Amino acid sequence: MSQNILKNTIEDLELLRSTVPLVHNITNYVVMNNTANALLAIGASPIMAHAIEEVEEMVTICSATVINIGTLSEPWIQSMEKAAKKAVSIGKPLVLDPVGAGASNIRNTAIRRILDAGHPSIIRGNASEILSTLSSSGKTKGVDATDSSESAVDTGKSLSNVTGGVVVISGATDYILKGTNQAQISNGDSLMTKVTGLGCTASALCGAFAAVQKDQFRAATSAMAVMGIAGEMAKTKTSSPGSFQVAFLDALYELNADTIKQKLNAK
Repeated sequence: MSQNILKNTIEDLELLRSTVPLVHNITNYVVMNNTANALLAIGASPIMAHAIEEVEEMVTICSATVINIGTLSEPWIQSMEKAAKKAVSIGKPLVLDPVGAGASNIRNTAIRRILDAGHPSIIRGNASEILSTLSSSGKTKGVDATDSSESAVDTGKSLSNVTGGVVVISGATDYILKGTNQAQISNGDSLMTKVTGLGCTASALCGAFAAVQKDQFRAATSAMAVMGIAGEMAKTKTSSPGSFQVAFLDALYELNADTIKQKLNAK
């Protein structure tokens, strides 16, 4: 295990909780409540706002913006473009979750429009989504991955080179990539795939850590470490997806340095 990742994760979690950053989310109807509660549980403060008339103000007052394309319409895409452009123009962290990339033309178009508006600090998706963000080689089944995270590493590196930002590939092993830097987090539990929106939660956590940690590679690594460890903690309380969702929120809230030291599996 990397001692640097261990030390950084503990420090970044403490910094997040002492800072209580405002995190702006333009996210989908399915996960709004889950995402907001996860941000509160980890120690951040969520703002869920997608109206085009106010997104620039929200980007300005918040410490990071997370854009999630899970449920799309043209007005929402316009809001996402406007928010992305504003975030980049004033130097605020921007996280993109390309939910269901490759599944439809509107999703592929939305991703291109958002990337044209402003290159994200962090892009987080499953392997199929990352593959499809730059090419049509990814095979999606709705928003579920049909490719392994390892299979998307080369594409993730290419995407990172294009955007200049961090790319996170979620899976049994999470890969965090930027330039020549690469980290791997092998925490989590398979039951996490049975609860809708936990990928979206991972992106929101990336936004929370990016809001307080200027090194965006480090921020994304800390976020994925916390995400995976919380999943393992939740599994000790239940083996069913409904109660797992509640246990996961509790785990985020209860997470501490000792648990991170005991459970982190990273390199």
